Amino acid sequence: MVILGTALSISSTKLMLLGAGELGKEIAIEAQRLGIEVIAVDSYANAPAMQVAHRSHVISMLDRNTLKNIINLEKPDFVVPEVESIATDILLELEQTGINIIPTAKATILTMDREGIRRLASEKLGIPTSKYSFASSLEECLIASQQIGFPCVIKPVMSSSGRGQTIASNRNDIQNSWEVAIREGRGNATKVILEGFIEFDYEITLLTIRHLNGTSFCPPIGHLQIKGDYRESWQPHPMDEDVLLKAQSIAETVTSALGGFGIFGVELFIKGNKVFFSEVSPRPHDTGLVTLISQDYSEFALHIRAILGFPLPNIKQLGPAASCAIVVDGQSNDISFNNLDSVLSDPDINIRLFGKRNIKGHRRLGVIVSLGKNIDDARYRAREAVSKIEVILG
Repeated sequence: MVILGTALSISSTKLMLLGAGELGKEIAIEAQRLGIEVIAVDSYANAPAMQVAHRSHVISMLDRNTLKNIINLEKPDFVVPEVESIATDILLELEQTGINIIPTAKATILTMDREGIRRLASEKLGIPTSKYSFASSLEECLIASQQIGFPCVIKPVMSSSGRGQTIASNRNDIQNSWEVAIREGRGNATKVILEGFIEFDYEITLLTIRHLNGTSFCPPIGHLQIKGDYRESWQPHPMDEDVLLKAQSIAETVTSALGGFGIFGVELFIKGNKVFFSEVSPRPHDTGLVTLISQDYSEFALHIRAILGFPLPNIKQLGPAASCAIVVDGQSNDISFNNLDSVLSDPDINIRLFGKRNIKGHRRLGVIVSLGKNIDDARYRAREAVSKIEVILG
């Protein structure tokens, strides 16, 4: 039996977010629907989830002692890592003292390091992946590229949203790819992964939920990425039933090895009837923002239900749906949005503005979600809505 306390009371149930971005914000909102006390932690003030949390802390989560002290101070019932820049060894240490790391400290450590998760999937679980190699120097990167072949994808072993990812078409591209990966990677990692290029037919995110009664799946999500950064997603992505079953089997194998309760975003490449594992996030996925309109329970609501140990509800698909990110380039500490009334005149359109207070370069500031007569219609509506929004940088 699960007993939930009331926020800000002696018996409150506390959830701490390590990373307070737009995905964390939606997790915080869903947790508060159940009266959970939310503490948001990030490296900068007024992050999106901090704006809806009960309280927040600004720290470097790579500072193991500071991170440990904050967790021990707050004594949360659940610690939910949301970013890669975390001193993960402390999470393992704290888990051994009884702190509940979601989904597990092991899962957090393995998935925040592309080397850990790739070796688990390919070498231990025998799951098909692209050819890959790791390099800790430019010289090793050059050697590995000859073994992998061209074109190859080069990424930091620790990053998110496509940061530091490039495609090397030939040997002359390697130095630049190496430098970009090292510069843009998160944490203190000085290693890159080189991946053979798969000419896939399409790629999907399979939201996989480990919960009290087993493993469940949301309908597959198709997505468009630019340089590894999510721009659009849609659900359900059409798939042959046999191929979907293969994808679900791979997702269940990987997430079972990671353990714990919660939602996992499993990324897969599909080529004909073959399914290749790419990556997995042990938390809600940015491509899953489409579930804010496509399902009766979003990925964030399902995540909270699962980690609390509640049975999962029936997941009802509400029709063809799409999302399109509102991405802006510029520099400002004063961001405004105009023409929203025109966008929201369509009853099948909704919007989430993340509340990011500043921009320096390239940043995702919000998302449009849309229903449609079919996937093409939903995607068109979402893209058109984004094109109508005027972002004013003061």
